[in-house]
Amino acid sequence: MASATGLSASARFLRGRVRTGIARSRNSLLPAAQMTVCAVGAYAFAEYVLGHTGPLFAATSSLIALGFSREPRLRRVVEVGLGCTLGIVVGDLLLHWLGAGIWQAAVVLFFSIMLARFLDRGVIFTTQLGLQSLLVVLLPAPAGGPFTRSLDAVVGGIFALLVTFLVPKDPRREPRHDVRKLLHELAEVLRECSSALRYSDSTQAWHALIRGRNVQPLVDAMRQTLRTSGEVATLAPAYRRHRDELDQLAQSVDFIDLALRNSRVFARRLTSAINHAALSDEATENIAEVLQDTAAGIDELALGLAEVHDGVRRAHLRTAKAELGEVAGRLHPRLLDVQRLEGETVVMLFRPLMVDLLEATGMDAREARDILPPL
Repeated sequence: MASATGLSASARFLRGRVRTGIARSRNSLLPAAQMTVCAVGAYAFAEYVLGHTGPLFAATSSLIALGFSREPRLRRVVEVGLGCTLGIVVGDLLLHWLGAGIWQAAVVLFFSIMLARFLDRGVIFTTQLGLQSLLVVLLPAPAGGPFTRSLDAVVGGIFALLVTFLVPKDPRREPRHDVRKLLHELAEVLRECSSALRYSDSTQAWHALIRGRNVQPLVDAMRQTLRTSGEVATLAPAYRRHRDELDQLAQSVDFIDLALRNSRVFARRLTSAINHAALSDEATENIAEVLQDTAAGIDELALGLAEVHDGVRRAHLRTAKAELGEVAGRLHPRLLDVQRLEGETVVMLFRPLMVDLLEATGMDAREARDILPPL
């Protein structure tokens, strides 16, 4: 029986992995085609136009510059080109002073890595500088001299920029997907807090806090995505008109980040309030309802920020603004039947979170604060 259960679980795991792999491969068709054309084109240009023999660095630098990473492509191109050139300079100088050999290669590699970390935090820059300096010491120079590799790297980087410029993807697609996921997590944190209140379960409130903490990497990744998307919108003429939309989305993400941070503070205080029975039954029900209504408003905000069509997006944002504004108008301890000081603290901590959400809808900060009932 246990063996059959194990086989069934393994089969489900494999089916899940296959489905995930197929979906990931399907979404990678266009980027894979771009990378293939770019790498082969850069190699052919360096070989047939520039006359370089086996210009592998033209192909590899274009692949690194395009890639599947969230790092901005322009930064990757600069890191590849500069890292390659500087690595060759360092390797050539140290080769002249120290000579060739295993221990010399170790000295060159260590020095190159430390120099790269001193100059820039980029991982690709460090890798390129260290690799090139090591190759200069260990391998014979190509027919055109050691800096032929540097020129090949520049060719690959230029081809990567051309692909980004001429065949761009919609720079809004990934940020829209990410912001929807981000707001879903925030809404779920508040729903877990609401459930924790209704069932007097401080452990569930603590789980909501942990869930809120786990969202922070998603916020950081989205900021990186927005930088990449802004770069594409700047380079590609077809998408320059979307720069304002991306800027507005970036501003909303700043406020959502603040709301997430405040949700963690709120969940921590809520855990204490539940443990100390600081809320009456009426206050518990009222605050739980506020949390549920706020989560519904966040769902509407997610629909607005992730919407493709301008008119529909504005309609969702208006609805989100109205729903969140209605909740904000109830955030006073007296209106929520809160009596004890610790319960009042819970309400006070939720007010700045609501201001952050209202600002994420596009509302002015002063207008958002004015919606809150005066204390």
